[in-house]
Parts: sequence; structure tokens; C-alpha cells
Amino acid sequence: MYKLLKPVLFLLPPERVHYATVFLLKTALKIPFSKRIFTRLFVVKDKSLEREVFGLRFPNPVGLAAGFDKNGKCFEEMSYLGFGFVELGTVTPKPQDGNPQPRLFRLPQSQALINRMGFNNDGVDALAERLQKAKATGRMGNAIIGGNIGKNKTTPNELAIADYEYCFERLFDHVDYFVVNVSSPNTPDLRALQEKEPLKALLSRLQSLNRQKPAPKPILLKIAPDLTNGQLDDILEIVQSTGVSGVVATNTTISRSNLLESETSIREIGAGGLSGKPVTRRSTEVIRYLTEKSGGSLDIIGVGGIDSAESAMEKSEAGAKLVQIYTGLIYVGPTLPKLICENMIR
Repeated sequence: MYKLLKPVLFLLPPERVHYATVFLLKTALKIPFSKRIFTRLFVVKDKSLEREVFGLRFPNPVGLAAGFDKNGKCFEEMSYLGFGFVELGTVTPKPQDGNPQPRLFRLPQSQALINRMGFNNDGVDALAERLQKAKATGRMGNAIIGGNIGKNKTTPNELAIADYEYCFERLFDHVDYFVVNVSSPNTPDLRALQEKEPLKALLSRLQSLNRQKPAPKPILLKIAPDLTNGQLDDILEIVQSTGVSGVVATNTTISRSNLLESETSIREIGAGGLSGKPVTRRSTEVIRYLTEKSGGSLDIIGVGGIDSAESAMEKSEAGAKLVQIYTGLIYVGPTLPKLICENMIR
């Protein structure tokens, strides 16, 4: 059915389609017996799919990447599409509108997206309240929820730690793990926080707060695919010295390599992070490098260009313990998590 709908959906602006499809999914799941039907159609349950990673038990290794559900409004619904975990955010201390529209662009020939969303979100307080209400009403279930945290656009880098601290404290009781996002290309100067000293200071501070809790939670670092091997070596050293639980590899890229669209059309789109099939190879290279350099000891969530069971297996074979999808979901459709899980069972 998605193959029939996709040409129509692709005639509409991508951001509008995103909100429309989420609305339709939420509406469909309110119909009596629909949750049972969705579970039969999309959810694969098998003991072999379960994964124990950074102290958490995942029902399957396929997650929804950050960016799809920034504000925690549809994580329950996405679980009925077969996801083993959902990462919310990126969320910031204060609400922000993000960059002016249009800010999300399809590249259908390349099966890719370019986005310059700019951390548009309702703010961490709204997300925390939404998750608290979901837990109180029993809608959380056994879902594994990650909280992807960032800084506000107006916060200078020298004050960034305070933004991450606030998000960490507000979400601590409501999520199962954290992801520190310093790798989005769409917030000015954010990627400067990936440099060795500021990154070490940020992660050390969050780990200090974490260790003061009765039951610390896993903290992961999301990194860009554009880092050099020398910078990846620094990442490994920082992960080891601060004791964070792992890495999410990778975010979107500022590169425009491997695209099938014309250079003119790419220039017309302008700035933003590229995701989808063109990122597949580099993301896998980063995962493999980190795995080999760490002797396989680093827990990695692999994300970037996963649009098939085969590309998901490539991430796993390179060293990823879990995988996440987003752009692939748009081009392949809602059966993608099921296809990946069924292949992993085989």
C-alpha cells in the first residue's frame, strides 16, 4: 500500500507530510482492535532479536532515530510499527521554532534528505511533562525510550554545559538512556563542541551528575560522519576517560558526495545535513573504525543510510550492537523494521 501512496505523498511538502502521516497513524490506532492488527502486521517477536546493551534489555535491535518524534507525541504509536526502541528529541531547555521553512528537502534519485530543521522543539519541560503523563496513564508500557539532548541556538558555547545539564536533570526520571548531540550541522557552532577539550568537559560534567543518582543511566555521544580518524581517536579517548556508555554513529553529513541530483538543484537547496543512502558507506566506515580501534569493547548504535535488511546487517557486521532508521522509513515505508528483524532471525 505504501508504494501506491508514496508518489502522492511526495507531491506534498515533506514537513507537512510528516505531521499528516503521524496524525493518520494516531487516528488509525484509536480504532477498536487496530492495535492488535498493527502488531500482527508489523511487530516481530523472537527471543533471538533481544539485545542487552549498556545495561538495558531491548526487545529487538531496530530503533527509531532522533528527529522523527522530537516532542514525544507518537512514541507509543511507533512501537506498533515494530521498533524496539524510540529516541526522542533533539530537545533543548527552552522551546524554539528552528530555522525558517522550507527546511526539509527530498532527494528522491539519491534516496536522501537534506534538513536544516535547527532543533525545533517544544522545550524539555513540555517533553518531561508529556512523558510523565504517559507513564501515569500506562501508555509507556515496556518501551525503551532515549532522550536526545542539545543546546539552544541562542546559548553561546561557553555556556552550553548548563543547557545539557538542565535537559539531563529534567528528563532523568522519564527516559532509559541519554544521547548528547553535539554533531548537528544546523545549530551555529554546535559542532565545535566535538573538539577534544570542550567535549571532555561536557561529558565529564554529565557523568558527574549521573554518578550522583541512585541508579545512573547510560549516556551516549552522537558523532558526525565528517570526523577524521584523528578526531575519532580523540572520541575514543574521551569515551574511555569519562566512562560514557557508548556512541551513536552517525549524524547527518555536510558533504554532498554520492548524490545523483544535479549540482544546480543541490545548490538551490542550500545548507543542511544530508541523510539517507549517500551516507551509508561513511557511517559504516566510522562504526568499523571505532570497533576495531576499541577492540570491540565500544557499544555503538549504528545509524545512517539504513534502508534495507542488508544495510542494517552491514552496520551490525561493522560492530553496531543496535541500529536506528529514519530516512529509510520515508523511502521504504513502515514495513522496514519488520524486514530488518525477519532478516536478523534468518
